[in-house]
Amino acid sequence: MTGPVRVLVADDQPLIRHSLRLVIDGAPGLAVAGEAGTGEGAFERALALRPDVVLMDIRMPGGDGIEATRRITGHPDLAATRVLVLSMFELDEYVRAALGAGASGFLLKDAEPARLVDAVARTHAGESLFAPDILGRFVAHYLERPAPPAARGPRVLTGRETEVLTLVGRGLSNHDIAAALTISIGTVKTHIGNLLAKLHARDRAQLVIAAYEHGLVSARSRDRDRRG
Repeated sequence: MTGPVRVLVADDQPLIRHSLRLVIDGAPGLAVAGEAGTGEGAFERALALRPDVVLMDIRMPGGDGIEATRRITGHPDLAATRVLVLSMFELDEYVRAALGAGASGFLLKDAEPARLVDAVARTHAGESLFAPDILGRFVAHYLERPAPPAARGPRVLTGRETEVLTLVGRGLSNHDIAAALTISIGTVKTHIGNLLAKLHARDRAQLVIAAYEHGLVSARSRDRDRRG
């Protein structure tokens, strides 16, 4: 039997930590494992508690949330711990910094409680999670960079894995990918697992980045998918 998803809440404001605890402990299948009020404390508590998910504030004393995220995602003993960054601000540099540090998602603090609960569950399941318009702006960042000479996947991937990576980059869910390729959900999950292993990616967010970096997806193609 598996227990609840264990969550570490890291925020420098006691009232926000208390509010997050109420939401998480009140949700089926989730439980707060501990709290931290500084970036250094978040890293130390993560090492001690080995939580499944860390809810990480960005602006904290004692080392900010970005540095704490980088230390957590880079520590071999915390390979199974995922970080969901929470912020009052949707500044693009925060999003890029969080992704660069290995965060699995970025959510604004004004999100509804149900959205937060869903975000924690999805982050634990290995999905990337971003406020609706944030990923679009992050993707737009890639338009400013020179495009690859040709759209081709990494050479370590099979043709089918490249197809799956392309659809992940376009923002499709596992169910959407299964329907698009006429394969089962289980097969999609197997391909996702293979992609994570072959590309040395922690989660789906890094697969999205890989799809753009290899020219498999452009912002225009993603926009077409969203309109369609």
